[in-house]
Parts: sequence; C-alpha cells; structure tokens
Amino acid sequence: MQARFVIGRALNTLVARFPASWPLIRAPMRSFFDRHAEGWDERTTAGSPDHLAPLAAALLQVHPEPERALDIGTGLGDGALLIAREFPHARVRGIDLSSEMIRRAQARIGLDPEGRVAFKVADAAHLPFEDDSFDLVAQLNMPPFFGEIARVLRPGGFVVVAASWGPQTPFYTMDSVLRRGFRRSGIEQVEVGGAASGTYFVGRRAPEPGRN
Repeated sequence: MQARFVIGRALNTLVARFPASWPLIRAPMRSFFDRHAEGWDERTTAGSPDHLAPLAAALLQVHPEPERALDIGTGLGDGALLIAREFPHARVRGIDLSSEMIRRAQARIGLDPEGRVAFKVADAAHLPFEDDSFDLVAQLNMPPFFGEIARVLRPGGFVVVAASWGPQTPFYTMDSVLRRGFRRSGIEQVEVGGAASGTYFVGRRAPEPGRN
C-alpha cells in the first residue's frame, strides 16, 4: 500500500506540473485500472459516504444548479451518480481512461431511471467535448489537467477537485498548485475545505460581462 501511495503521488505531481509527460504514462495507467476494476470498490471503499464526503461538501458551493456536469476519472461512476442526485435537473457525463471501469459504471445506469447520466471512455488530457460544454467539471482522486478543464467549462462554471483522504490520497494535489494552475487558465479559487478525512477545492471561471 505504501508503494502504491508513493507511486501515485509521484505520478500525480508529474502530471500536475508537467502535463507533457502524460503520454509516457497513459498506457500503464490504463492497464493498471483495467486490471484492478473488478472488486475496486471493496478494496478502496469507493462509493462509501466517507469516500465521497469531500465531493459532496464541495457541491454545496455550486450554485445555481448546473445544466450540464462532467465527472473526470469517474471510475465505477460513483462521483457522477452523486452529482446527478445532488442536481436532479442536470445532465451528467462521466469519463474514464479505463474501458473496464466504464463498462462496470455503465452497468449501473439503472440507478438513474431518467437516463440523465452517461459514461464514456476518454482521456482527461483530450476531452471529447466542445469548448464551453459544462457548467460544472468535477473530479475525485485525480490529477488535474488544467487546460482541458478550463476549455470545456462555460463562463461562470465551477470546477471541483476533491481528495477522499486529503494529503494521504495517492492522487492528491496541493491547494497552492491548484490555485496557480487554474488561475493561469482563467479560473479563480472560490472555496477550499474538508469533509470526513478528505479535502476539496472549488474554483470558478469568470462569468460573461453582465451576468453573475
């Protein structure tokens, strides 16, 4: 477990600070999560109240309710389904690099009888969406791809970066790094905080002139 923490932290730091390094580690990352998708929730407590607590707390800072939301690195889909429950009128998309994770997330769509949630295999470094597509972009336990998040975020939209176990999360990015990275992309910090054992960062892209 300690080795995985060290490796995860090193990879997260590499991607956050040097995004050009991502193509070198993308294939091993995809392979790892494909191999470990079965039983992932039991081994990691993914989807438990404590695991989702910082994401849930951060979503309280998002208002008005988004029309379209994106969950990056959705894994088994727990974050996307939480967003759909918190914002019952939003259309939610969840993406993950692992096709096996997405296959298992897709099997859970029955939990959303209105069909507002959809999952797709995609690379967070090259999101398959047009500019200004979402009012909310969220991610839990994922390295940030600042430029792509900013590209698909609408003016006035919110970004949420949450870590289930705070600094003890393998894929954790310090608030100072998030603040600088998003500011360079036109997104300013709104709130930072914690819930259960986790932490969260909320940022917002400036709204269009004349709109709040």
